[in-house]
Amino acid sequence: MPYVAMTESEKQQMLAQVGVGSLDELWRQILGAETLPSFERLPCGSSELKVTRHLAGLAHRNATDLMCFVGSGFYDHFIPAVVGEVAGRTEFSTSYTPYQPEVSQGTLQAIYEYQSAICRLTDMEVANASMYDGGTAFFEAMMMAVRITGRRRAVVLGSVSPIYRTMLQCYCSNLDVELVMTPPALQADVRSIADLLTPDTACVMVQYPNVFGVVEDWRPLIEAARERQVLSVCSAYPMALARLMPPGQMGFDVVTGEGQSLGLPLSFGGPYLGFLATWMKYVRKMPGRICGRTVDQNGKPGFVLTLQAREQHIRREKAMSNICTNEGLCALRALAYLTFVGKQGLVDVADVCAAKAVFAREQLLRIEGVRGYDVPFFNEFVIRLPVEAGEVVGRMIERGFAAGFPLGRYFADRRNELLVAVTEKRTREDIRGLAAALEAVLNECR
Repeated sequence: MPYVAMTESEKQQMLAQVGVGSLDELWRQILGAETLPSFERLPCGSSELKVTRHLAGLAHRNATDLMCFVGSGFYDHFIPAVVGEVAGRTEFSTSYTPYQPEVSQGTLQAIYEYQSAICRLTDMEVANASMYDGGTAFFEAMMMAVRITGRRRAVVLGSVSPIYRTMLQCYCSNLDVELVMTPPALQADVRSIADLLTPDTACVMVQYPNVFGVVEDWRPLIEAARERQVLSVCSAYPMALARLMPPGQMGFDVVTGEGQSLGLPLSFGGPYLGFLATWMKYVRKMPGRICGRTVDQNGKPGFVLTLQAREQHIRREKAMSNICTNEGLCALRALAYLTFVGKQGLVDVADVCAAKAVFAREQLLRIEGVRGYDVPFFNEFVIRLPVEAGEVVGRMIERGFAAGFPLGRYFADRRNELLVAVTEKRTREDIRGLAAALEAVLNECR
């Protein structure tokens, strides 16, 4: 970040502006007490060279050169250089949410195009201008269902990401909303889930593909929900939608997802991008902003904020949302990625991911003691190891591989299971290297 100098005279000018004579007086007014805060625990100042070396040393402790086979909602996809070039243009990178639409036409057009792209990807009618991330978008979809139905109960499948389920529990802890979590399973039992859809249920919430990478046909569950006037909510992996049946075609009422795979780097957890799409009949119950295309008084095309449904600064507890915002720059990256790759390009990327995942599974199942499940998947699958997966993952890191996600971290009865994800960045040589390293590690553990 840039260094901004501050002279003693400038400090005095700022203190005078707020009506105090010193920093101590300012602290006393802020704290409302005579006792001043203690800064004794803060380290002494140091030189720029020493600080830079210290921070570089901390950064080097991160294993950034591992061959990544970790997924579980966040994926190591290739990002074309054009994505960064477009998002790095100053007219985009220095702008914020367009509160003044008449001077933000470029940003508004980008939002409009992003919304259109999400609608095409999900096969839904309307999308908002983006949200914080996939988890908060999932929660917002649940609250949409509560507002639409007037009911206060949500059924959440155990095959939804445990991160998302934890977020739902956190946000609902102070709300009059009952969460019903089903037991985690590789594939859902539609009949037993349908029995949970009582007259006070607002929605049923699923993941597509689910947290175990399994692709499920949700149409029977959606139909069962519709018969009970229960809305269906889906959190979808956008890359998979290039090849799988889109959620809108299945009949989901609200579709959300994590947009990280669309041109955003993993970046140690963010910032990421949440998307949310629904049908036009629910548009006024949707949180966030919606950009529309219109014409001015001279007949020239222009873009406006058609709806700003959150309005938390006015409606407070009656607002559509009090947590959502427009992740404008992240949405711009997603739009640049989808535009550059194109419709067929996205299909090609999805095909490569799926094909390499099949190849990886075949290679790993050849290892003695490794087993798998006979279930449909896209680019992520579960394997069972003869030893605890967490121990194996640790040893694989020493060999240069982030081998996958040990499911025992969230599922106590799956300590020997490893969730492996494969993207277009992994070559056949990388995959063979993974298999060879895993075989060696398992031999050590026996």
